[in-house]
Amino acid sequence: MTTRKSIYYWKSDRPFAEANTQNFNDNRVELEFLLINYIRDYFADQQVEIEAAGGQGNHITYIARSKSETYFVRIENGPENDNYMAVESAILQKVSSVGVKTPKVFHTDVTRKLVPFAVQIMEFITEKDLNHNDKYGELELVKLGYLIGQNIAKWQVIKPAKFGLFNVEVFVKEGKLEGYHDTYRDYFYLNLDIHLNYLVESGFLESSKMERIEKLIDEHDDLLDLPQGCLVHKDLALWNILGDEKEIRAFIDWDDAMSGNRMDDIALLACFQGGEFITAIFEGYSSIAVLPPDYTAQFWLHLLRNMIFKAVIRVKGNYFDRNKSFFLNSAKNGDLKRFTLDRIDLAISGLENNLSIQSL
Repeated sequence: MTTRKSIYYWKSDRPFAEANTQNFNDNRVELEFLLINYIRDYFADQQVEIEAAGGQGNHITYIARSKSETYFVRIENGPENDNYMAVESAILQKVSSVGVKTPKVFHTDVTRKLVPFAVQIMEFITEKDLNHNDKYGELELVKLGYLIGQNIAKWQVIKPAKFGLFNVEVFVKEGKLEGYHDTYRDYFYLNLDIHLNYLVESGFLESSKMERIEKLIDEHDDLLDLPQGCLVHKDLALWNILGDEKEIRAFIDWDDAMSGNRMDDIALLACFQGGEFITAIFEGYSSIAVLPPDYTAQFWLHLLRNMIFKAVIRVKGNYFDRNKSFFLNSAKNGDLKRFTLDRIDLAISGLENNLSIQSL
């Protein structure tokens, strides 16, 4: 089993980064045979059937249907035997308890005793993700941005111990959300040099740009003096929010959640969205919680850090070669590689020149 102590973000840092759990055709028949029998035993219902749910995240997903109910099922079968799903299920319950809509979790099993993969059985929500609706121009993004900002402020009342990704062993033994790192600085810098060097060696970034980034982060090191972390989704994007043009139905995919900085989730949304939407998020956020005095600098610093690890994922995964149906591709953002480079440059300029959020 792989712990996440040395992981800044799973997709960029997992030990078997080349292993994609979506590429499972070689053993798909066996996997689905094991899964359907597991689900039928769990529900004591031999009438349950499964069908592939698609999805482009970390997990293989299915829809399980009985005569009376429908469930959403996720499995983790990567070679690392990652068990973070246990923590995620607890986070979903905690987030729901503070008034944020999340799918209900009925069952989680990361033991791999009955089947050679981790299993999570959840509520099935019929609404599509907001990214799907946005591509068809069906969203009032400013209105939704205000609601998203309010929800971010709500889940930030959850204050885990320490910083970074959560220690699964501590959670299993004590039921406690505790990060692996004693300081936020330790987490923020985790694998930063590896990420930057990879982007230079792959030809994505020039070495002069890497040196500029390193210098800029060092100049703003005082922003990392964080006495207490808050819950951070760490993969907040429109495709991880279910709903429609009128309301948010659920925030999903908390399997990268960690303890960190209050501006991080907003900065993650800014990896994809523009200034009007992000401004609405800040307005919604500030209707619930008081913004820190240095929130603009914190925002740009975290946008820069997030764009770095996202660039690593995109280069490793050949994202820039994907067709138009790929979830990151949209007419609004244009060429994904150019957009990624431009967003890194904007984060640099925002931090150097204290730009307003509207500059996005």
